Amino acid sequence: MGTAVMVTSGKGGTGKTSFTAGVASCLAALGHRVLCVDLDIGLRNLDLALGLSDRAVMDFSDVMEYRCSLLGACVEQPEIRGLFLLTAPLSPEGLDRERFRALANEARDYFDFILMDSPAGLGEGFQLARDAADRAVVVSSVDPAALRDAQRTVMELHSLSPLHLVMNRVDPKLITKLRTSIDNAMDAAGLPLLGVVPEDPAVTAAAAAGVPLVLTTYKGAAPAYLNIAKRLLGQRVPLLRIR
Repeated sequence: MGTAVMVTSGKGGTGKTSFTAGVASCLAALGHRVLCVDLDIGLRNLDLALGLSDRAVMDFSDVMEYRCSLLGACVEQPEIRGLFLLTAPLSPEGLDRERFRALANEARDYFDFILMDSPAGLGEGFQLARDAADRAVVVSSVDPAALRDAQRTVMELHSLSPLHLVMNRVDPKLITKLRTSIDNAMDAAGLPLLGVVPEDPAVTAAAAAGVPLVLTTYKGAAPAYLNIAKRLLGQRVPLLRIR
């Protein structure tokens, strides 16, 4: 039985989608079957980070409306065996939480992990992911606005356990300027830390090239994604501390 993980953030710009793609790629590279579900309805772009631009013909609404089977709608990454994408519809019309939960339950039979990339904020995509998830990861940057929004998001996730925080796009210079630290960020969000991902221009470059980051580099964000994937598997991996 697979585990459904909601990946969320309080505000846009935290790098949540790149994080989802990076960790999913690492989990698949470690030998697990992984399904990424894009829940950013109407503004989907997880396909870019996974190197699957325009490959997905059917979306999860087609599965919910019985126009296509779940496995028929999923698209596999050709260079990372075991990594699949189920993309979002362009319109929120006709979405039903019960049917999406049924879809997630079916996905648990075929995949070890289902990573649901929910949109920033607390809208329809957020609610679909929350109701179908087993656990959640809140992605934030260290700036005060992102942390405040992360706190608000955590309040809506009380039904899920465990909850973890990932500090993403971390720039040591920025931390010094703000006179803060990763520990302060953990206290502000009120969550235990799952991992720290440094700011890395290679993330944007890989998405622009339509190639998963982990196929292009072993530096920067890539090893951070791998460490987080291992922690999701229950392995003990030292946290990357950026100060």
